[in-house]
Amino acid sequence: MSAAKAETFLEAGDHEVRISHPDKVVFPEPGLTKLDLARYYVAVADGALRGAGGRPMVLKRFAKGLGQEPFFQKRVPENHPPYVDTATLRYASGTSAEEAVVRDAAGLAWVSNLGCLDLNPHAVRAEDLDHPDELRVDLDPMPGVDWSQIVDVAFVAREVLDDNGLVGWPKTSGSRGLHILVRIRPEWSFADVRLAAETLAREVENRAPGLATARWWKEERGESVFVDFNQNAKDRTVASAYSIRPLPDARVSTPLDWDEVRSRRPEEFTVPTVLQRFAERGDPHAGIDDAVGSLDGLLALARELGPAEKPPRAGDGAGRRVSTMPLVEVARTRTKPEALDALERWKAEHPGVVEHLHPADELVDGMRGSSSLWYRVRVNLQHVPEPERPEQGELVADYDPWAGREWAGRA
Repeated sequence: MSAAKAETFLEAGDHEVRISHPDKVVFPEPGLTKLDLARYYVAVADGALRGAGGRPMVLKRFAKGLGQEPFFQKRVPENHPPYVDTATLRYASGTSAEEAVVRDAAGLAWVSNLGCLDLNPHAVRAEDLDHPDELRVDLDPMPGVDWSQIVDVAFVAREVLDDNGLVGWPKTSGSRGLHILVRIRPEWSFADVRLAAETLAREVENRAPGLATARWWKEERGESVFVDFNQNAKDRTVASAYSIRPLPDARVSTPLDWDEVRSRRPEEFTVPTVLQRFAERGDPHAGIDDAVGSLDGLLALARELGPAEKPPRAGDGAGRRVSTMPLVEVARTRTKPEALDALERWKAEHPGVVEHLHPADELVDGMRGSSSLWYRVRVNLQHVPEPERPEQGELVADYDPWAGREWAGRA
């Protein structure tokens, strides 16, 4: 048996990109190696750069493989190659980060070699970091919601966009949901874009009550599709077009034509099938940069709808939100498998409660830590008869993502 290669070089346009450990298997199920993934991004570069090119991006690195949680690297490595640009983003917290900006196929291959499966660009161009040129509609289904309901909500969202002079471009998220991308003129602040997105979400809920929701708090959504407007906040990124997602089948976030949305399914689009699709038909979003619109319509609708309802706050002066739902917290864990295990252990201790729970009552949320995700597990007892609701008890697992970290002026 020959020894595994330590490195190889991949031609990408005018550059040769070093790929370390090219034979390392990243996706065992389809047998895809690090070199296969880099070659994929070079092959679909025209489409991938339409989504991520010229934008600062957070590097979401799966350095230890699919079985481990990724870490998020905002700052570009100091030894980045000259064909990778940078842009310095400043955040409300007062911090800043010089982030990577890729502009060609070589940049995509370099990012892939770092262990980045998906591409996570901001909604701004490197040339103007204060004015987004993209509004992002993220249709996020709650547990128990099937694909047909997501599709119905997508077409309602398309109708709202059309009514306000905007063109939506759909793509699979690469997981269970759908994204709709909307190019806008870079004339509005992040706050305005987020308000426009929230207004869109509220109008979709108004037109499709029960199917869609704009409620930010997860326990209040029921079995509906959440139109996630907060993906338009300044610090947020989403997996862009042609991103490989960290699922065992190497699923891809894939651009669609609107006439495909009802007939296709996310699981159809994997690295091998998207390579073939792209070679045969190119990018369905090829015209997205020519369909640039205005937020005037949605911002006028925001004034018409008035301020969104805000949740009540605790009366102790801490400013904490008070949930309208009877929640118990089950666990805080480092990984999702640990979170799911903790939930099952809690359910085993409360069999009388389990028979009343609906799928959307089990809340397992990925929470952003300082550089990685952690998981919070809660149960909504809204469907459990009040006399049978258990009190908040000791957490099944109590992981502290902030342990050992210190901030100036904060205990």
